[in-house]
Amino acid sequence: MVRFLETKADFDSFLKANKDKLVAIDFTAAWCGPCKIIGPVFEKLHEDFPNIVLAKVDVDENEETAAHCGISAMPTFQLYIDEKKIDSMTGANADKLKALVAKYYK
Repeated sequence: MVRFLETKADFDSFLKANKDKLVAIDFTAAWCGPCKIIGPVFEKLHEDFPNIVLAKVDVDENEETAAHCGISAMPTFQLYIDEKKIDSMTGANADKLKALVAKYYK
């Protein structure tokens, strides 16, 4: 299940609550065509990586978090462990996204 993080407080508490897991955040926008294409791939990552924790941030609805995370293009995916960003990628490349997650998944 993918959780939508609507505020910076939601983002912070989500990372804290899942600090012992690999967390993937999809920074997206409703108007973004590539986001709509890659969105279903992101939402199904748990099928290949059962212990991953997934969340989305709509950059227009949650501008504070997007700014805090330095988002300048969509889609951008960021991976976190222990509340720290460990890697990221920008673009709607499904193979690249899966490879990025596989690199850190235990």
